[in-house]
Amino acid sequence: MELRSIPKTDLEVSPICLGTMTFGTPVGEADAIGIIQWAVDHGVNFIDTANMYEGYARSAGSAGGVAEEILGKALKGRRDEAVVATKVGMKVGDAPEDDGTSADAVRVHLDRSLHRLQTDYIDLYYLHRPDPGSDTAETLGALDEAIQQGKIRYYAVSNYSSELLEELLRIAGENSLARPVVVQPFFNLLNPESTVEFPSLGEITVRVEEELLPLCEREQIGVVPYRALNSGVLTGKYRRDQEAPAGSRASEKPGWLPDLTDELFDQLEEIEQAATARGLSMAQYAIRWVLEQPAVVAAVVGVRRIEQLEEAIGAAP
Repeated sequence: MELRSIPKTDLEVSPICLGTMTFGTPVGEADAIGIIQWAVDHGVNFIDTANMYEGYARSAGSAGGVAEEILGKALKGRRDEAVVATKVGMKVGDAPEDDGTSADAVRVHLDRSLHRLQTDYIDLYYLHRPDPGSDTAETLGALDEAIQQGKIRYYAVSNYSSELLEELLRIAGENSLARPVVVQPFFNLLNPESTVEFPSLGEITVRVEEELLPLCEREQIGVVPYRALNSGVLTGKYRRDQEAPAGSRASEKPGWLPDLTDELFDQLEEIEQAATARGLSMAQYAIRWVLEQPAVVAAVVGVRRIEQLEEAIGAAP
């Protein structure tokens, strides 16, 4: 794979970004370490995690940290071979700084993430969600401070609409603070715009194709979408009038999957035909489509087996 540059940084990343949300359960530690090390050995140098990730065991407010610990073990002795991204902002405890992206939350959870990852720096540190309860200038000040200290190289935001991103950029400019270099939206072939719901925020609608991508292209901000395969729906594993295959998300964690309606299957069958016409598997076609969009630098892909990651690598242009 040819590496891609994140605008206004010295980071060069693989177009396939390995997602770790399911590490812990159902992907156990040994298997997860094997996947990470295989990925790095085969040119996937971009790895995405979060302080909240612990797989299907996740519940609102649980402590998280599992995926970060696994990643730290997997990269021990080879940290410089990977571009590591992690996040802060989701509820991971009962203390005030355990929910949201306040300056205190950034300072406390950044140090905890560094400890779990067994590293002294993070390449890309995400604000995992908007936080209207925090002072944005103070949050950006804490991130700027962390950059000056060498704890993070750059910061990014996830689940931000174009309006929220524009406001953040305005505040950063007015206070002479660092700007985000990456935005991470929920975006795929089936979801040109997305609605994400957070317990403390309600719904946030992000018009990715219509508004966010053009804004990021103008501002030279990289885009790294998550759920490029829509929780596995765009792999072709689910078929009309058939039971979900064993070991699939639909069979193990159906609440993390969209409704498998006849209308959805109509769309999937059309996508499969288009993929076949291009000589790609359905999963590869879906990933390639994301990677071909303006401002997109990489697509986050979560896997349970090395073969799935190998297929994803085949989608890179």
